[in-house]
Amino acid sequence: MTVAAIILAAGASRRLGEPKQLLRFKQETLLDRAIRSAADAGASPIFVVVGAHWERLSNAVNLGSANLVLNEKWEEGIASSLRSGLIALEARSANSEGALLMTCDQPFLDSAHLRCLIESFAEHRGTRIIASSYAGTVGTPAIFPAAIYSRLRALQGERGARVVLAEERENLVCIPFEHGEIDIDLPADKAYLG
Repeated sequence: MTVAAIILAAGASRRLGEPKQLLRFKQETLLDRAIRSAADAGASPIFVVVGAHWERLSNAVNLGSANLVLNEKWEEGIASSLRSGLIALEARSANSEGALLMTCDQPFLDSAHLRCLIESFAEHRGTRIIASSYAGTVGTPAIFPAAIYSRLRALQGERGARVVLAEERENLVCIPFEHGEIDIDLPADKAYLG
């Protein structure tokens, strides 16, 4: 099973007051950590969707073999970044059977959890959505089969992948993600970074 990764990193981090993608955790930026974790888990190819601060990010982050995707409409909301990532994936890797959607602001995400998602996707032969569960909810990172891409591309504004997860409860396999609810959005959240 081939699983590509789409890392959504286009936001302006307005509530935080600085680009969250460049905050450091365990001696690497959050975006570097997300790229490395996806690669170490076996996702390929990897697409990093940027928008706000894209020049700064492209100069500061070690992309490795990841593909940078510029979402010029990032201000329209997360759905536009999701769409940009899927368009790039379908143009460059049409044989990928699933897309691992992830953000870069969950500091406790690691390659072990992503590997569990990918292994579960393979066990279900790419027929189920494999999502993370934490704090009583279901969310990203999550792997969506190619058959679901058109529904993800149809999302608008700030309606992200969670909309599809909520609609697909019968087609969902959940993998527990300890501390998955912790993301970096506000200045106080930087305390999690140590």
